[in-house]
Amino acid sequence: MSWFINLSLLHRNQRYRYLYIGQFVSFFGTMMTSVTLPYQIYHMTRSTLMVGLLSFAQLVPLIFTALLGGVLADRHHRRTLLLIAECFMAIGCLLLALNASVTTPSIWVIFLVSASMSALNGLHRPALDSMTQQLVEKKDFYLVSALATFKFSMSMIAGPAIAGLIISHFGIVITFLVDFSTFFVSLGALLLITAIPKPHRVRDESTWASLMQGFYYAKSKQALLGTYFVDFIAMIFGMPMALFPAIADKHGGVKVLGMLYAAPAVGALIISLFSAWTQRVIYHGLAVAVAAMLWGVAIIFFGLSTNLWVALFFLALAGAFDAVSSIFRQVIWNDTVLNEYRGRLSGIEMLSYLSGPKLGDTEAGMVAAAFGVTASVVSGGVLCVIGVAICCYFLPKFMYYKVIY
Repeated sequence: MSWFINLSLLHRNQRYRYLYIGQFVSFFGTMMTSVTLPYQIYHMTRSTLMVGLLSFAQLVPLIFTALLGGVLADRHHRRTLLLIAECFMAIGCLLLALNASVTTPSIWVIFLVSASMSALNGLHRPALDSMTQQLVEKKDFYLVSALATFKFSMSMIAGPAIAGLIISHFGIVITFLVDFSTFFVSLGALLLITAIPKPHRVRDESTWASLMQGFYYAKSKQALLGTYFVDFIAMIFGMPMALFPAIADKHGGVKVLGMLYAAPAVGALIISLFSAWTQRVIYHGLAVAVAAMLWGVAIIFFGLSTNLWVALFFLALAGAFDAVSSIFRQVIWNDTVLNEYRGRLSGIEMLSYLSGPKLGDTEAGMVAAAFGVTASVVSGGVLCVIGVAICCYFLPKFMYYKVIY
């Protein structure tokens, strides 16, 4: 059996191929905008506080719309929700370009539009995840997870790099317009997808009651809880991204900062390219737990490294282990969650992987302020390993969960 990423699903499943290609192009554009907005704010204000406030402005509405989007995805036609969300997100890119084209761009427009686009993403992601589950057979969930990891890691590397080149040569306006153009590809791909099943009929109940059903469903599945807790623990204690600027200062300054941010994505990309071996793994919960522990170990060695290239190696290794964990988490989610709950559970998943890194930034910064950067990174890696081990002890059904097709 080949170890290289299996692309057969894209050949066999036309509807999924359209969805994947369209979303790949669109996400690439999204990653371009995600680095352009902070650059624009900092270039206008020279304030890191304003950049931080932009991130906060994007996070707050997403927390609420992710849960609402999950309910809507389980009640309404998923493709229709995606089309609506992407149309408004495309309009948001156009507004950002128009604002950037004036002599003095308005900061409040940037905040308002970017927060609105983030809110729309909360409606978009649950519909996308639940629609993907509809289009793909259960035996192909492995392939979906590997392809998704490849899409994210490739876009996270190439998107910011291309954005930097476009900004430096053509300006911010063109960068936003390129992202705007990517939505034509994704919208066209969505329109080509036909014969999508309608969601299951749901009882006439309130949005709150429907949302609580999703939480109760997640609570009843120990395997799901394990994926949430393990990822949450790893992100809080083992994600030292808030310390990258300080670490970069020790290794050469600003030119090193981009390398630190890119290294985990490079490791994830390598894993996704050679992901065929994941189909031979049976105990998926154990694979998630072991990968998360090894992520913590890699972060420990990253914190102890005094040589830049050694540090980047361990950071890339951490990203590789995170990609392994991500692949198996996605398989567990698709295997465990019934499609009528997939939208709501996707919203809950968004809360898990969005809040963890933000809290992790806070934790890393506080410990670094009290005990130093190295102590913060190393202690975070240690706590990650210990936390995952405790999680496995109290959730044995998660650790021994297996998927057999």
